[in-house]
Amino acid sequence: MASTRDWFESVAEAQRRAKRRLPKSVYLALIAGAERGVTLEDNVNAFSELGFRPRIADLPQNREQATTLFGQDISFPVVISPTGVQAVRPEGEVAVSRAAAGAGTMTGLSSFASKPIEEVIEANPNTFFQMYWVGSKDRILARADRAKKAGAKALVVTLDWTFAHRRDWGAPMIPEKMDLKAMIRFAPEGITRPAWLLDFARNGGIPDLTIPNLVEQGEEAPTFFGAYGEWMGTPLPTWDDIKWLREEWGGPFMVKGIMHPDDARRAVDIGATAISVSNHGGNNLDGTPASIRALPAVADAVGTQVEVLMDGGIRRGSDVVKALALGAKAVMIGRAYLWGMAAGGEKGVANVLSILRSGIDEALLGLGRSSIHELTREDLIIPENFTRVPKK
Repeated sequence: MASTRDWFESVAEAQRRAKRRLPKSVYLALIAGAERGVTLEDNVNAFSELGFRPRIADLPQNREQATTLFGQDISFPVVISPTGVQAVRPEGEVAVSRAAAGAGTMTGLSSFASKPIEEVIEANPNTFFQMYWVGSKDRILARADRAKKAGAKALVVTLDWTFAHRRDWGAPMIPEKMDLKAMIRFAPEGITRPAWLLDFARNGGIPDLTIPNLVEQGEEAPTFFGAYGEWMGTPLPTWDDIKWLREEWGGPFMVKGIMHPDDARRAVDIGATAISVSNHGGNNLDGTPASIRALPAVADAVGTQVEVLMDGGIRRGSDVVKALALGAKAVMIGRAYLWGMAAGGEKGVANVLSILRSGIDEALLGLGRSSIHELTREDLIIPENFTRVPKK
């Protein structure tokens, strides 16, 4: 259907609407990538290098997209990636979770999220919790225990972060907290985006940029930069540390940030049940290849020993199909649903998920596949050296 005031027909349209609605600093935070943005751009552009090998007759009348992840049934292979403080709408992660639940898929909640895990899981019981290695082991374990008590279906530890926050083109300034001084500084941006400002004014005011999921329930939440400072001061984890956390958790456990086959094999060795091929959305080490380029070698390295996910650059249902054909079981989306959220709130997130579901179905039909589980590399035209893997 064509775009209307309440419906957009592509993720690109969601991004355009998000740009029109959000204050400049908030929008820039959503599109930021490390340094020059080489990895950020490659995450998106690499998909265009992959072609399809379509069929034209005896095509399946019905196509199946349902699968399982972390032992949970999901209606199609797209899940919500955990992202940090969501200042695009007052409802934040709770509205995102409702949209995901309505679409029959999982929510990933960041430990740096703006809403408490208990509220998010109430909105979508099919939620997994993401953690960074922040603080002492006692504090890390307390955080995991809180997630378990709340009903989280899996634990995800994100390791692809080198504290590279430089942006050659200029990163938006994020205040320590939204005090009077910060409000005065950002007032011109808010005035030019009255709909965004009014939305927050009607729902308790501008976000306070505190992080409720890094402390015990009921404790005072740290500010974003307070939490970030603790993270920077925490000794970097070893594989033995990650194994300890996996054993303490005792349930489905994913290591996020895998780009090298050796790391994939190490994740298997420590007992992980899933891995995510990810370069942190282009926000880590700039010059790292696109996640989709790393996916085949990682998938080959682990086979069926763990569930393989991928995130980074997903903008269309056809992108999802390409990732599945190269070895992913499912993909995670980040910026796409945040743009949808900015453009239309909960309905906007549902809109993005619907676009991706339809795109997957169209690609399956064109390829003559009756199920996502039938996809193979034979469905793709893969250019030489696409994976950027050095020849031995």
